[in-house]
Amino acid sequence: MTENFPHLVQEMDLQVQEARRTPNKRNPKRTTPRHIIIKMPRAKDKERILKTARERNSVTYKGIPIRLSADFSTETLQARREWQEIFKVMNTKNLQPRLLYPAKLSFRIEGQIKSFTDKEKLKEFITTKPGLYEMLKGIL
Repeated sequence: MTENFPHLVQEMDLQVQEARRTPNKRNPKRTTPRHIIIKMPRAKDKERILKTARERNSVTYKGIPIRLSADFSTETLQARREWQEIFKVMNTKNLQPRLLYPAKLSFRIEGQIKSFTDKEKLKEFITTKPGLYEMLKGIL
């Protein structure tokens, strides 16, 4: 952490709750590379670290580039699940839906990309688009 995020370590009292290595999924006998799973007691710390890592574009461990990925909290997973039915319908109608982090639905309509953080805002929007309203009226 001090190698990649020295200013974050100084700002917040960073505590790692648990850290462990997991074997490679394809060949468990292979010693490297392994995934390192780090559990943190505060989700805000994890979000700040991931945001800083995205801005930097490169994170290293002992001088070797590594990749960080987010493990979603239960709240985030539940919010993403709520979009699944709408996502499937939009996907069949070729609207190119995407679920953005943490739980935001984005899709292409009339050449523009629209994003919605909750279903209420999506409901307001689809009332102005009759075709989209007919497609999603049973779900929303």
